[in-house]
Amino acid sequence: MSTPIQKLFDLSGQTALVTGGSRGLGLQIAESLGEAGAKILLSSRKAADLEEAAAHLQAKGIDTRWVAADASDPAAIQKICDEAMQRLGHVDILVNNAGATWGAPAEDYPLEAWDKVMNLNIRSIFLMSQAVGKASMIPRKRGRIINVASIAGLAGSNEAKFIAYGASKGAVVNFTRTLAGEWGPYGINVNALAPGFFPSKMTKGIIAAIGVEKMAAQAPLRRIGDDDDLKGAALLFASDAGKHITGQILAVDGGVSAVHGGG
Repeated sequence: MSTPIQKLFDLSGQTALVTGGSRGLGLQIAESLGEAGAKILLSSRKAADLEEAAAHLQAKGIDTRWVAADASDPAAIQKICDEAMQRLGHVDILVNNAGATWGAPAEDYPLEAWDKVMNLNIRSIFLMSQAVGKASMIPRKRGRIINVASIAGLAGSNEAKFIAYGASKGAVVNFTRTLAGEWGPYGINVNALAPGFFPSKMTKGIIAAIGVEKMAAQAPLRRIGDDDDLKGAALLFASDAGKHITGQILAVDGGVSAVHGGG
């Protein structure tokens, strides 16, 4: 007997941990999961940003908590996981969204910048998934992990000088596929969103350099992303509507990757 579509997308009684959840794409995803009924725990580095984000979600009737911690620090990752277990009881949905970028030509790219981007964009995803997997998802034989990759991880770019960012997001793509294969027998679905250009603090510089009009012109839909464009895809991966989907990378980019191969 089939399940009504509204119930398939319903997250009532479920819990979600969203890293980098205080603004931008992380906050958009948290809003989507919360509006579908999930209890939310946000994490990012700055308490003030988290307070503001939590107030925004709570004003929408979403049960929201937060913990300030630096996801590039292994000890802080364990703290986030411990807080999630204490405050939520368990973690049904993990959204690995925390990330950073640094623009410089490859030939002059600073090693410290490379390490900063790699540590936050891929090492933290590995450590967070490992911690939450061991503490909650593997013992309970269920879970959804949503990694935020990028179309920069699907192809290179001759305009954006972001060698570490592109490399790290490419790693997120194959990390997602590899973990999906390994943790599928535990009932854990692992998928990734690959956003195109969305206005955010991280993309402000490149959008200013290239221009919104030029970026939009590269997309078949002739637009860049907005405050709603990740919500449906995130909810699909988080809910029972996507229970038979794992190891997949979904580009949400207005068609850019379809015609240009990536970024």
